Amino acid sequence: MTTELNWPLPQHTDLRERLVAAWSTDRGYHDLVHLGEVLDRLDDLGAADNLEVVLAAWFHDAVYDDAGDNEARSAALAEQELAGLDLAGLQLPGSLVDVAEVARLVRLTERHRPEPGDVNGELLCDADLAILAAPPARYADYVAGVRQEYDAVPEADFRRGRAAVLRDLAAKPHLFHTAYARTHWEPAARANLASEIASLES
Repeated sequence: MTTELNWPLPQHTDLRERLVAAWSTDRGYHDLVHLGEVLDRLDDLGAADNLEVVLAAWFHDAVYDDAGDNEARSAALAEQELAGLDLAGLQLPGSLVDVAEVARLVRLTERHRPEPGDVNGELLCDADLAILAAPPARYADYVAGVRQEYDAVPEADFRRGRAAVLRDLAAKPHLFHTAYARTHWEPAARANLASEIASLES
């Protein structure tokens, strides 16, 4: 599985394996499949060689539980892991990792609202939310996975909370920020959101 994922630090496969292990727990939706899809969508967006964005994708849900501060702790993990790496001699664009930028991008995935002109933020947020435009079968798996992650929450409370989250997303003028995503993903994502909200509130 790990060889199929775009890992941008070839001399640091030990870190890749630690992250794969973090993503491999029985979470529901936020698992290795999600990570692979985010990396694939970054490829669609032409960002597969953007070092900071790809690393932020790897770290953005590396910490995921019900404590409520997953993004902050994932960003802290990125700072901890990347600050100690020896990157000398790596044949990479720019050759150095901007650790602060990686951590900033990870924190941005809490609400997916990059500032205008934040190119890196737009790329990561669009790739992370691309699941909203998934075909029906994959979207149903996504919804089921999210419910699994909140299996301790009573059904009525989950429905209210989930509908509120989706309505907050749907209220954005655009779900996506890049031109590619708006063209290719926005219509399907809007339709999926509307259908799920209607189901939750029925």
